[in-house]
Parts: sequence; structure tokens; C-alpha cells
Amino acid sequence: MGQIYLVRHGQASFGAANYDQLSKLGFEQARLLGQWFGNCHQTFEKVVCGGMVRHRQTADSCMGALPRQALVDTEWVTDPGFAEFNHVEVIVKHCPEFASPEQFKAYVAQQPDQKYVFEHVFVAAMERWMSGRHDGDYTETWQGFQDRCAAALKRLTDDAETAESSTIVFTSGGVISALCKHLLELPDRKTMELNWTIANGSVTKLQHRRGRTSLAYLNNFSHLEWLGENGSVTYR
Repeated sequence: MGQIYLVRHGQASFGAANYDQLSKLGFEQARLLGQWFGNCHQTFEKVVCGGMVRHRQTADSCMGALPRQALVDTEWVTDPGFAEFNHVEVIVKHCPEFASPEQFKAYVAQQPDQKYVFEHVFVAAMERWMSGRHDGDYTETWQGFQDRCAAALKRLTDDAETAESSTIVFTSGGVISALCKHLLELPDRKTMELNWTIANGSVTKLQHRRGRTSLAYLNNFSHLEWLGENGSVTYR
């Protein structure tokens, strides 16, 4: 039986000019995951990165915490099929005025529920994208994103070399949610809600054999709870 571990990247630089960089905590979350794998004596025959900087940084920090002998024969590849959707485009197509980060920060500062204002905006933007009624506005449609993620997973499960081996994929929450939708036939709304719950540095395990792929466990972040500190588990 083959195993595929889907890892959401560590905490990125939310609110910064360049989101696609891990924060200090993000690196630590990835290191703790690698330490956890090491304690479980887990080895991987293949490491797959989704092509974003935060994916590779998470991979380097995580795999660097494993014993060196566990990675002697490990193959590293990049597959953009596991890249996240363009969340900036999704937001801006819903609210063009938020193309400027400064304008968005000013908007947030004026709201009474600042803690949840981004969630409110993002949910509305996602609903617009997922509705399919505005597909011409986006470089990648919701359906196109789902198909891309499913195709990337199929490339892994069809590969004879991964049929009985362990593969780890460093990717993003949207991809993991889309793959869960694909495997569990979730409705769009539940898929979006699931995306909000995928923790940074969490791991979701899939098993595949004889053309069948199934979910073994979802969104495990017990390795982050080792810290025993408030704020060690993050979601964006």
C-alpha cells in the first residue's frame, strides 16, 4: 500500500508585501513536523513541492529535522499541480479596491470586528469564484483548480515507483481541501469551510492501492501541540 502525506506549509507572512515567505513560527512548525516524523521512524522515497517559495521552505525545514540516513535515497521533485490558487486575484476580483494592501489595511482598521473582517471578505470572494458565474474574470476557474489538483494526485498514484512507497507533498490548504472534496465528494460550501480549518504545518495522510485512494487521517497537528504555547497552531 502506498502512502501520501499532504503537508500544508508553515505560517506564511500574512499582511506583508510578500506573503510567499515563512514567518519565524512557520519555520518552527515545519521543523517540529520533521522531528515528529523522525520520532516515528518515518522515511520517504519521494518529496514533492508545489512550486511556491513557502512550500520549499517548509520542505527544507521539515526534512532537515529528519535523520540524514532517512533521506539517502529520497527523490525531490517540483509539481506546480500542487500550487495554491491565486487568493489575491480571488479577493481583488470581488473587491477591486483591495488591490492595494494599504487600502485593505485601512478598511480593516475601520471595522468593529477586525478579528474576523478578513474571513468575511474572503468567504464572499470565494463564493463568487466558486459560483462559476464569473469564470471569465479569473486566470484559473474553481473547476480548473479542482481538476489541476486531482490531476496532480493522479500523477502520483499512477506512478509505479510510488505504488508501495511513502511520498510527502508540501502544498497549501486550498489544495488539500480540493483533494478531500475529490476523494469524499464534498459540496463546495463544505470544501470552503474545510479550508479554513487546515492548520499551518498540519499533515493529511492518504493511502492508495489497486487504483483506489482513500483518506487515512486529516489535518493532524499534534506535533505543534508539543510546544504547549498559545499561538503555536495557526491557520493563515
